[in-house]
Amino acid sequence: MPCERDSTLSASAAYEHVFELTVMLVAQCTFGGHNMSEATLAPRPGVLWPLESHTEAKHRLYKRYLDAWWPILLQTPSIRRVTYVDAFAGPGEYEGGEDGSPTFVLDRLLNHISRDLMVLTRERVTLIFIEGKKSRYDHLCKLLTARFGPLNDLPVTVIVKHGRAEQDTLPLLQSTGAWGWPILAIFDSWGNGVPLNHLEAIARNRSSEAIVTFGPNWFSRRESEDPEKLDAVFGGREYWQPSDASALPAERRRVWLATYRDAMLRAGFKYSLPFQVVPATGLPLDLVFGTGHPSGVAEFKAAMWKVDTSDGTRYSDPRTSIAKQAAFTAGQPSLFDGDPNAPDAELLQFVADSLQTGPAPLSHVREFLLRETSRWQEKDAPPAVQYLINEGRIKRDPPAGRLTRTTMLRWVG
Repeated sequence: MPCERDSTLSASAAYEHVFELTVMLVAQCTFGGHNMSEATLAPRPGVLWPLESHTEAKHRLYKRYLDAWWPILLQTPSIRRVTYVDAFAGPGEYEGGEDGSPTFVLDRLLNHISRDLMVLTRERVTLIFIEGKKSRYDHLCKLLTARFGPLNDLPVTVIVKHGRAEQDTLPLLQSTGAWGWPILAIFDSWGNGVPLNHLEAIARNRSSEAIVTFGPNWFSRRESEDPEKLDAVFGGREYWQPSDASALPAERRRVWLATYRDAMLRAGFKYSLPFQVVPATGLPLDLVFGTGHPSGVAEFKAAMWKVDTSDGTRYSDPRTSIAKQAAFTAGQPSLFDGDPNAPDAELLQFVADSLQTGPAPLSHVREFLLRETSRWQEKDAPPAVQYLINEGRIKRDPPAGRLTRTTMLRWVG
């Protein structure tokens, strides 16, 4: 089992400690009851399950984002350590043989197009996979070793831990020397809420980010079955309240995601993006991304736009339907209908929302789209604003000339 180390250890002592811990944990994975040369990957019943459409769509997003995240950090010489942690790792594959997140994350890192420029070393790059169910942990160990060879021989450190996310994530980050350097923590929690103190620790850490997912109706079920779980997730009973039973399910989900976004911001992330992964068929998945830097937001949104959605998958802002309903109620259907050249209806409504508190410069609209919407980027503001100016919905000052960040805008409806 890993033990916490004194944060005052020297760099060399810290690396020796990390190396000893890694050998121990990888040895558990590689030799803990298995002879890998004889091990079979045929799982026992209940170890694997079918890949659901919303999970596959989520994986497409993760792949796009990580393809950008790794080189951004690892091509920066001043960054001496980067850590990726998957706190609910699973068995590493699905019933149909599709790669699970531990497998494709490691594979895409080792085979990244920019690998030669990223200076991969075992002391610089650490991947931590935590799995709570022993049979799935065993399968993940066998799978990673069969796929990539002995984990101790890889150019990066891979730690596979049989444990619980809420108990082992923070101690592992401590004992591997992750604090003080960038961390990306993935909490694909589904029915296991992530305590807010975990997010607080990551938000305080340098250049670190977190992704948390929830299955359909997770919050609604917890409020009656396990309210103490919600207390830990939100940081106390005073930060959440039971949902309105008379509200439509979509509205209840919107309120819960807004409440969780507030918790992420309260944890210390400067930016928090809640949205739904909506597959063409099957149930949606709720996802919340937290980061401290606008470049993280921009890269995550860029990854979302690059994902292939030709199968009907979409990434939806939970406020979209509410915004459209509000627009129709206000007698503004032309914002959404009748003009095939109009920018996206959702974008136009959010631009309108950004100006409801009074006149503001274009820079305010750009920042609003970046911070307050799940999909839209700063670059989307100027064409949307110009369209609304042409429609007579926005007045600008000065009244002519190129739109700049300082151009003042006023919503006239």
